[in-house]
Amino acid sequence: MTAAALDLTGFIRHENGAARLDLAVEGMTCAACIGEIEHGLQELPGLVGARVNYSRHRLTVNWDERRLTPSAILDALRRLGYRAQPYVAREAEEAEAQRMQHLLKCLAVAGFASMNVMLLSVSVWAGNVSDITPETRDMFHWISALIALPAAAYAGQPFFSSAWRAIRSRHLNMDVPITLGIMLGLGMSIVETMNHAENAYFDAAVTLLFFLLCGRVLDQAMRRKTRAVAGNLAALKAATARRIEADGTLTLTPAEALRPGERVQVLPGERVPADGRALSGESAVDESLITGETHPRDVASGDTVYAGSLNRNGTLTLEVTAAGEATLIDDIERLLEAAQEGRSRYLHLADRAARAYAPIVHGAALITLVVWMLTGHSFHDAAITAIAVLIITCPCALALAIPAVQVVAAGTLFRANLLLGSGDALERLAEADTIVFDKTGTLTVPDPRVANAPDVPADLLAVAGRLALSSSHPLSAAVAREAGRAAPFEAVEERPGEGVRTVAGGVEARLGSPAFCGFTDHPQPSGADTSLVAVMLGDRRALLEIRQTLRADAVRVARELARQGLSLIVLSGDRPDAVAPVAGQLGIEAWRGGLKPQDKIAALAALKAQGRKVLMVGDGLNDAPALAAAHVSLSPVTAADLTQAQADGVFLGDRLAPVLAAVRVSRRARRLMLQNLGIAAIYNLIAVPLAFLGQVTPLVAAVAMSGSSLLVTANALRARLGADRDARAEPAVTAPPGVAIQEGLS
Repeated sequence: MTAAALDLTGFIRHENGAARLDLAVEGMTCAACIGEIEHGLQELPGLVGARVNYSRHRLTVNWDERRLTPSAILDALRRLGYRAQPYVAREAEEAEAQRMQHLLKCLAVAGFASMNVMLLSVSVWAGNVSDITPETRDMFHWISALIALPAAAYAGQPFFSSAWRAIRSRHLNMDVPITLGIMLGLGMSIVETMNHAENAYFDAAVTLLFFLLCGRVLDQAMRRKTRAVAGNLAALKAATARRIEADGTLTLTPAEALRPGERVQVLPGERVPADGRALSGESAVDESLITGETHPRDVASGDTVYAGSLNRNGTLTLEVTAAGEATLIDDIERLLEAAQEGRSRYLHLADRAARAYAPIVHGAALITLVVWMLTGHSFHDAAITAIAVLIITCPCALALAIPAVQVVAAGTLFRANLLLGSGDALERLAEADTIVFDKTGTLTVPDPRVANAPDVPADLLAVAGRLALSSSHPLSAAVAREAGRAAPFEAVEERPGEGVRTVAGGVEARLGSPAFCGFTDHPQPSGADTSLVAVMLGDRRALLEIRQTLRADAVRVARELARQGLSLIVLSGDRPDAVAPVAGQLGIEAWRGGLKPQDKIAALAALKAQGRKVLMVGDGLNDAPALAAAHVSLSPVTAADLTQAQADGVFLGDRLAPVLAAVRVSRRARRLMLQNLGIAAIYNLIAVPLAFLGQVTPLVAAVAMSGSSLLVTANALRARLGADRDARAEPAVTAPPGVAIQEGLS
C-alpha cells in the first residue's frame, strides 16, 4: 500500500499575491544550515522568498503558484538533506522537546562511556611509565574499544545522521567534519590497538563526543531561552472553545474552527478563543500582552474582546468577529516573527562568511594533513592535527552571532509593547540621531478627556456622562467616558447647535453650550487648546474642560531621549498656538505647526540632506507618507488599527515609553552584534593557527568550538538588560494639568 499524499492546501496562506507556507524543518543542526537552506531554495523557479527561523527550526517560503508547487519545495528540501512538514506550533514544541530528550540520552551515554574509558586510560598512562605488560595494555585498550564503539554509535547519532543526509544530498554541513573527526579518531585507535601501540585514543574520541553533545544540548537550551524571551504567544491562544449552537446547546470545538458570526461562551479563568463582541455578561479581562494595557479592563455588552485575553471573573457570551489567523494576537505574532527573521546588513555579512566556511574547513584540514606529512611527521600525528582543525573551525559561532541578538532584542521590545515589522528596522533604529514627533495622537493620548473631572461634583459628572451617551456632538464622546458603564437616559431631546436635555427625577438636566445650560457671563476657556461644555441639574451648574492631554510619561521620555543625544523636533498639522505649549513643556525647542502632509515630507527631506538619520513617530494612518520618507518610523496605534499600520514598528498602550525602549534596545543590540562578530572572528584567528601548528588536541578543539557558540549566544541575552526595568518604570514626571491641546489636523 502506498503512503498517503500530504495535502498542504489547508496550511497555505496568501499574502501580496504570493502563496505562503510555514514548514517545520528536521535536520537543522547548526546555524550554518540557515544559508544552505535559503540559498539552496533560491534556484527554484517562482520562489519569491525563503526565510529560516533557526530558533524555531521553521522555514517560511513564499512562491508564485503559477510557476511552483509546494510539493516541489518539499522535494528540494529533501534533496538538500532536510525533511519538512507544515509548521504547527504545538507539534513543533513537542518535536523540540523530543529532540532535547534524545540529546540528553546521547549525552548520558557519552558521559558514562567517557568516564569509564578515561579510568582505563589513566591505568595505561600510569603503567607506561612503570611496569605494565604489553598484554595487559592491549587488554585495557580492547576493553576501551568495547565501551567506546557502541557508545559512540549511539551517542553520535545526532552528528552521524545529519552528516549522512548532507553527503547523500551532495552537500556539506558542519556535522560532516565532526563525524570525520570522531570516526578517524576511533579508526586510528583500533589500528593502534591491533599494532600493540602504547597509546590509543578511545578516551579522546568519546570525551570529544561528550563535549560536542554538551555544546549541542546547551545550544538547544539557549535557543529555547531566546524563544521564551521573545514571548510564547502560542501559549496565549485557547485550544478549544465552547460554541453555542442554534438550539442553545454547547459544543466543545477547536478554536481554529470558529467562524465570524458564531457565538461562544467564555468562563472565568479561560482564554478568549477569538476576537469578538460581548453579547451578554460582565467581567474584567486581562489583555496586557495583547494591547499593552496593564490593568484588567471591564467588559460588558457591546464591548470588543480580543483572542488571548484572560477572562477574570464573569461568564461572557461573545459573537465572533475574527477567528483563526485573522485575530489581533496573530497579527502581533506575525509582526514579532518578521522582526526576528528579517535580514540586516550584519546578518547578510555573517551568512556569507558562514556559507564559505564548509569548503574552507575541509580544505584546511586536508592542507594540514599534507603539510604535516611533507614536513616529516608521521601519518598518526598529521591525522590527529587535521582532526583538530576539522573540529575547531566550525562556523556556528559566526552564524549565531546576529540571529541570537535579533531574536532576544525583538522579544525584549515586545515586552515593552513595541512590535517591529522587519529585521532591519532594529539596525535603522540604532542609527537614528533625530526624532520627529507628530503631536495629536502621538505626544497626546488619542482621545480627548475631561481634564477637570476631579473638580466637578460627582453627581453632575454622572448626569453629564449619561446625557452625552445620547448626543451626536463630537465632544460628547469625551464626556460619555465619564459615565462608565451607566445607561443613557430614556427620554432625551437633542437641540442642534445647543445640546441635549431630559427630565430626571422631576429635575431638568442639560448638557451643551454654557448659554444652553444657563451661564449668562459667557465663560472663556483657559486656553486656545480647551473646549468648554456645560452641565446643568436643576439650579446647579458646572463647566467641563475638554482637551487632549499629553501621554502620562511624555515629559520623562522626552528628557531621557535628549539625554541619549537625540535631537527632538515636533512637526504637527495643528495650529501653532496649540503646538507651542506642548513643545515648551517637553523641552523641545525645534517645532512647527500648521503643516500639511507634503510640508512634513519636505521637512524630513531637508533633515536628510543635512545627514540626519530621522526616526519619525506619528500616527500610522494619517502620517503614512511622512513615515515612509523617514529613515525609520514608529506608530502609536490602537488595537483596531494594528493591521493598517504603515510604520516600521507599532506600539500599544497610552505610554510613550516604547519609543525610549526602541532607542535603548536597538543601540544595545547593535553593540552586541558587533561584539559577537568580533568574538567569532577573534576565535578563528586564534584557534585555527593553533590547531594547524598542532597545539590543540581534538578534545580541546571540541571544547573551544562549543564554548564559542555558547559565548555569542550568552552575549546576545544581554540585549534584555535594563529593558524590563525601563518597561516597568513609572513616569517620574508628568505633564501639568494645563498642558493639553485641542484635537486638530494631524
